Amino acid sequence: MENIFYLVPVAAVTALFFAWYFFRQMMKESEGTDTMKKIAQHVRQGAMSYLKQQYKVVIIVFIVLAVLFAVMAYFGLQNSWVPFAFLTGGFFSGLAGFFGMKTATYASARTAHAASKSLNKGLQVAFRSGAVMGLVVVGLALIDISAWYMILNFFVEEADTAHKMMFITTTMLTFGMGASTQALFARVGGGIYTKAADVGADLVGKVEAGIPEDDPRNPATIADNVGDNVGDVAGMGADLYESYCGSILATAALGASAFMLNPAMQTKAVFAPMIIAAVGIFLSILGIFLVKTKENANMKQLMAALNRGVNISAILISICTFFILYLLGLENWLGISFSVICGLIAGIIIGQGTEYYTSHSYKPTQKVAKSAETGPATVIISGLGLGMISTAIPVITIVVAIILSFLCAIQFDTANMLAPANMSLGLYGIGIAAVGMLSTLGITLATDAYGPIADNAGGNAEMSGLGPEVRKRTDALDALGNTTAATGKGFAIGSAALTALALLASYIEEIKIGLLRLVESSGDGLVRVGTEMLDKAAISSASFADFMEYYQVTLMNPKVLAGMFIGAMMAFLFCGLTMNAVGRAAQKMVEEVRRQFREIKGILTGEAEPDYAECVEISTKGAQHEMLFPSLLAIIVPILTGVILGVAGVMGLLTGGLAAGFTLAIFMANSGGAWDNAKKYIEEGNLGGKGCDAHKATVVGDTVGDPFKDTSGPSLNILVKLMSMVAIVMAGLTVAWSLL
Repeated sequence: MENIFYLVPVAAVTALFFAWYFFRQMMKESEGTDTMKKIAQHVRQGAMSYLKQQYKVVIIVFIVLAVLFAVMAYFGLQNSWVPFAFLTGGFFSGLAGFFGMKTATYASARTAHAASKSLNKGLQVAFRSGAVMGLVVVGLALIDISAWYMILNFFVEEADTAHKMMFITTTMLTFGMGASTQALFARVGGGIYTKAADVGADLVGKVEAGIPEDDPRNPATIADNVGDNVGDVAGMGADLYESYCGSILATAALGASAFMLNPAMQTKAVFAPMIIAAVGIFLSILGIFLVKTKENANMKQLMAALNRGVNISAILISICTFFILYLLGLENWLGISFSVICGLIAGIIIGQGTEYYTSHSYKPTQKVAKSAETGPATVIISGLGLGMISTAIPVITIVVAIILSFLCAIQFDTANMLAPANMSLGLYGIGIAAVGMLSTLGITLATDAYGPIADNAGGNAEMSGLGPEVRKRTDALDALGNTTAATGKGFAIGSAALTALALLASYIEEIKIGLLRLVESSGDGLVRVGTEMLDKAAISSASFADFMEYYQVTLMNPKVLAGMFIGAMMAFLFCGLTMNAVGRAAQKMVEEVRRQFREIKGILTGEAEPDYAECVEISTKGAQHEMLFPSLLAIIVPILTGVILGVAGVMGLLTGGLAAGFTLAIFMANSGGAWDNAKKYIEEGNLGGKGCDAHKATVVGDTVGDPFKDTSGPSLNILVKLMSMVAIVMAGLTVAWSLL
């Protein structure tokens, strides 16, 4: 059984090898003219400058948290491996973002130059460059997971195999907090950066000066292009890295718990999510090679080209899952395989639903564009309404996926759904459904990272003055990128919901470990849990339902209700803070762009070059300053809730945050995506085309939608997961001491 585990590090190394291969292939392409090279260099410098500043801030936060965990370990509230696991999680997440953004900034000019040869060539350069991000994320994630498993398996000594596996999986789960913390800083900071630049470029450049967003005369255009990379490449990569790790680790911990009384089966249940993810890497690589299109392809044909790779990878992993679980000899392998299929299908439905509501190929977004004929107010109203309605499909899909994956895992034994054995097995089914949704992340993330690369390629082509035929091709690639980006956000939100639910169940397993540590450090071998005094044997054998009873986690417990309200409030408070942060940073950008137009004579006539560096500096400083408070709030609130309201309050907090955060994230992402593509629909010559009153109205809508879809909405995915991770890591403190 141990031998099959080595497929995991082999798959990780394979992913990193192909990421290197695609990077080398991209670097062999020409960057084009001297002007194209110069523009690409500006973007590269800005992106790397931003990352260096962000990592300086993040390193300080990580050192403080690692010291806190070390102190907790010293007092027996945490195991001594956690500070190191936390640091590696953050390091690998940051490394994935660095490699992905480095690739994207080298790929944009090369994509624009490739598009001058053919549409297919441009698509392949952009997509395979995006694949570097996807493969680096899954490769580094499985390297981290497999390395920690081998380290802990070698060093940890427990009385029996079952308890050893529980200790290993719950310890590994804590490195997800490092990934979550890094992801939140990347998402929030990147989102503030990109939208401050985008709003400045739109409002002053497009609306006031009447020049295109990517026009070289626009001072904010380089900062805007940099922002696409720091927000949608590094930010999205860190987001999905965290979901990917979280789903695998949470499911492994749930498997260790569900099969506690059967050590041989327990090991198989722990390995199953890792093996599925490993096989998914090989199938993602196959899917990447299948993406190609014909010349003069329209939007639906381009989308079909990307979907071909994604769908074939998904179909193949569906088939392979049955063989994997059968060969592992996992108990009820057939039912658990169908749980994986539930997650996969849910991911596809959410992606398709997002595409329907945000792509201008479909009626909902076309109606938003049509509403622009009566002004900006009706555009805003129409987009808000669309976003609210669009929450129905993803929410219902996730609800059905949760119930079906649970029932499949317990063989539809509805009469005994809540029996202790069935409860544990059903929760394992939900966790492995999240793994299924993310199993082909290598190619799914490639389609998302493709978007900002294509967007930057269009900007480079515009600023370099390439011919109309090239601009037509880059515009087609860019429009496709907008749809894949919106679809990627929907997928990220859906996967976050299932992952957070698995983490919620894993929280109880961490509570069990925390109580066992308290028993070992107590003088009489007993610890109080609720109204009962329990010894080590009683805690070890306690089921999920027992802990719910011990801590009175019921809807009538005021601590649970209070926690639920705080969790729901956190989603809205977090969005408000990040929206206002974008507003403040954007205001400074608008003032700077106006100043340059006013003071640097000859910008609009092309006789003088704008001061791009100053705009990049404004976005960088604004992002660094504004990202700290919302990010730290997401860490502090779960700790305070645990200290004041105890385990019941934390369960309420995580439940309320998940329900409100998931729904609000979908609403914001889809409203923002629809406003963006409504603008592009008019720019393609519909309803009067560029420059008409309807177009100006959609520019206003797009400006409002920018922080919706690129800052606040996507950051909510990480908020719900980070709060869960913080609760898990702080479980020892919560069970040892709380006021109520």
